[in-house]
Amino acid sequence: MEMQPLLNYIKKHVDLTNEEEAILISKVTSRKYLKGQYILQHGDICKFANFIISGCTKTFYLDDEGQEHIIMFSVEDWWTSDMGSYITQTPADYNVQCLENTEVIQFSYENQEILFQKIPKLERFFRLIIEKAFVASQKRLIRNFSLSAKKRYIYFRGQYPQIEKRIPQYMLASYLGITKEFLSKIKSQLALSD
Repeated sequence: MEMQPLLNYIKKHVDLTNEEEAILISKVTSRKYLKGQYILQHGDICKFANFIISGCTKTFYLDDEGQEHIIMFSVEDWWTSDMGSYITQTPADYNVQCLENTEVIQFSYENQEILFQKIPKLERFFRLIIEKAFVASQKRLIRNFSLSAKKRYIYFRGQYPQIEKRIPQYMLASYLGITKEFLSKIKSQLALSD
């Protein structure tokens, strides 16, 4: 199990002793998923917070008409799950599906609680990353309400160039809240102005 990416990520926020790292490693698991597999499906209880070692996932929900609405993409050194379901241990609103073969390190809800007791600084670590995710989510809401589709696309391309190359255009269009035809039009306009 390749733990170093997770340990490096945690070190950006809190310092763990060798003993604490050993306790942490004993309480997490590694899992590989194939492209197309679901890490979580709507209605299931989210049992794991997933740290991505390799691969790419999408988090989405389906509306009553079966239309897919992509909420986020996650790649290496990012987290993926339905945090509302994970924290409350109630059925998930979202689906998490692998867009590539994906390897994750999983924190079960029960083991995370044990880790918080044994290594209190991990509670601080998770608070920091959840705060960061909350702020990013709030900013995305504001962008969706205040920016044109073209400006939302330019922002995404600037913030996440590594993701755009890895996902189909129709999924990016869903994330931006536009049709793939409109996204193609925006890209054509931008190519002419470059």
